[in-house]
Amino acid sequence: MKNIYLVGFMGTGKTSVANMLSRILNEEIVDLDSFIEAEEKCSINEIFHNKGEAYFRKLEQGVLKEFSCKTGIIVSCGGGIVLNTENIKIMQDSGFPVCLKASSEVIYERLKDKTDRPLLRSTDPKKAIEELLAARKEFYDKIPFSIDTSKLTISEVANRIINEFGLG
Repeated sequence: MKNIYLVGFMGTGKTSVANMLSRILNEEIVDLDSFIEAEEKCSINEIFHNKGEAYFRKLEQGVLKEFSCKTGIIVSCGGGIVLNTENIKIMQDSGFPVCLKASSEVIYERLKDKTDRPLLRSTDPKKAIEELLAARKEFYDKIPFSIDTSKLTISEVANRIINEFGLG
């Protein structure tokens, strides 16, 4: 099986859907952010704060390249991985990229109590979500297959992915 890459804005369900797909398909799962945290021995938050976003994006691409050489894994990617179009090509060449989307209202509700989202440290997180979504829209739109998770269960999203790519 080719790899499945779940991309999309934070709070769209990438990790939850990846876990469900892993259980259904009995395939390995990799969360790129968690992998980077383990390698760096600090949180994404700390990496952003201490070394900057550019440093993190370089790490992220290196880890993506590493896992793109494997097959049959489900990869939950960070929300900004699509900002580098080379990353999109890596995913397309080695698997099935899927963009998970949700409305800004749904994203806010899902994230409002989370403290581990460095890009949402703002006096107005709703506005920050809307601005980031708008800034990343063109990149997310480069992924040919997308699913709006706003009104779907995790299981429904996973089953749509399985059906779309004939994995069931």
